[in-house]
Amino acid sequence: MKTNYHTHTTFCDGKSSVEEMIQDAISSGFDILGFSSHAASPYSSSWHLKPVQYDEYCASVRDLGKKYESNIKILLGFEADYFPLVCKPDKSRYEKFSPDFLIGSVHYVINLDAEFSDIEYRGYPQEDCDIPYQCFAIDGSEEEVKFGLENMFLGDGKKACQTYFQLERQMIEECDFDIIGHPDIVRKRNAALKFFCEDDEWYKRELKETASIISKSNKIVEVNYGGIARGTLNDTYPSLDFMRILKEKNVPLTISADAHNVGQLNCGYDFAVEQMKKAGYKEFFYLEDGHWISESI
Repeated sequence: MKTNYHTHTTFCDGKSSVEEMIQDAISSGFDILGFSSHAASPYSSSWHLKPVQYDEYCASVRDLGKKYESNIKILLGFEADYFPLVCKPDKSRYEKFSPDFLIGSVHYVINLDAEFSDIEYRGYPQEDCDIPYQCFAIDGSEEEVKFGLENMFLGDGKKACQTYFQLERQMIEECDFDIIGHPDIVRKRNAALKFFCEDDEWYKRELKETASIISKSNKIVEVNYGGIARGTLNDTYPSLDFMRILKEKNVPLTISADAHNVGQLNCGYDFAVEQMKKAGYKEFFYLEDGHWISESI
């Protein structure tokens, strides 16, 4: 069984159409392909699905799923953003579209200790974005993350990192969704910007606390290898160390490409499986008729 639930297309910030991604998945030997357009209902940005496109996106995935049903199983989902007071990955917000699954992800980060009206704490200008608060994307460009660290957190990288995990834990506890997206994507620009150290005890405590919250949530964590295909991180989210902590808490895993273009679905899949084995995992989970089923790796 070969599956992936994290797939982007031209409906958001992907480079290939729904049909092109399906054809690529078939040629790459996938049994299940889930689409997960970036969503921040009722808001959007240049890289989110626009509110007027939700119906078109859903219809495209469903119709093409029927067209290719003899070759592959196609599922409809969203990668829904969590942003306090603004948007959240909750099934109640997306139920009218009848998705098969929801991925919950934290991309936008804010200084939770700052007043929203405090001009000293400036976010990075978000292109074509109607989110009404200052923020920046922790997995954005190197320029965006550097700006956000300097202006939103006044250069305090540790606090920015801790805030990311705080937001993730809030999301996990508050929201009803299925898959936790790239749970330590705060690492994405750290090699270049060096704003925290993964060996520090405070960072390890963040991982342990987050794993503890996840273990009580009945949610699945994705092993996301999208950074490998796009050349931003030669590793998975979560890291091997984080994966080992998740294993200690018996947190189930699924495997995700986070693909944005044809040719990316397979790029890192075998590495992700090997990382899981090193962490002590002997199985991954896939979605079947609304239920998570285990499969040996």
